[in-house]
Amino acid sequence: MWEKTVTINGPYNFDRALERLSLDPLQAVDPLKRTVKIPIYGEVPETASITAIGTTEEPAFLIQGENPDTAETVAKRIFHLFQWDTDIAGIISHFTGTALEPLFEEHRGTPFVLDYSPYACLVKCIIHQQLNMKFAHTLTERFVYTFGFQKDGVWFYPPPEKTAALSVADLRALQFSERKAEYVIGLSKLVDSGELDLAKFETKPDGEILKNLTKIRGIGPWTVQNFLMFGLGRLNLFPKADIGIQNALKKLFQLEKKPTHEEMDAYAKDWEPYLSYASLYLWRSIE
Repeated sequence: MWEKTVTINGPYNFDRALERLSLDPLQAVDPLKRTVKIPIYGEVPETASITAIGTTEEPAFLIQGENPDTAETVAKRIFHLFQWDTDIAGIISHFTGTALEPLFEEHRGTPFVLDYSPYACLVKCIIHQQLNMKFAHTLTERFVYTFGFQKDGVWFYPPPEKTAALSVADLRALQFSERKAEYVIGLSKLVDSGELDLAKFETKPDGEILKNLTKIRGIGPWTVQNFLMFGLGRLNLFPKADIGIQNALKKLFQLEKKPTHEEMDAYAKDWEPYLSYASLYLWRSIE
């Protein structure tokens, strides 16, 4: 075992982050202890825990892990996943005076938390396509419980080689549609074969990633935009096709119906280059 204390610049509201993580039943969250245990996807899977020991304005965390030999790598990974180097104070300042200022005040310091694996993020995005949130989580749970594995109370998505070997019938038995089953298996085969190297996307521009991923059957712009936000931590994404964002804008601006894409573009002009944070706080406003 090893442990490390980390302090970062505030504001950073870890309790709000845990609230949002708790929406996903696969997360190992303990809000009372202000702790989350997470999977670390490496050559040897391991788990780590993050506990808040500070406040929103003076954030501090205790990280605990299994293997001292991987401590530095795991700590660096956690720093990225929980976006501890993001200047949230600067982002809040950017939204001062905009229509989203009240949301940034209400949910002050709410950070982005990335999905723990780029591959798992893409799989989850495909599963969630065109489903209501409750059934999307149910379907994802079934997939992970059936084909993934658990370690120290933490669930891991199945690795691409395992999913690549599944049949469409295997996923149909979980209530996947035939096409969705084909999409998940097809993606996994590309990753398993090395034809699709997700690690290379870390340094690629958003447009190039969009162009490459939308060539893959079953992956459209909405899926790529969510992958860019929650898989890679990109700051300037605004998925206009997302029903949650449409509903949040309808509520915020007291519209009679959901806004058109043209109206959404007009609203978003003041929010660049932090459209991802605009999206996050809009989602929070209706969750």
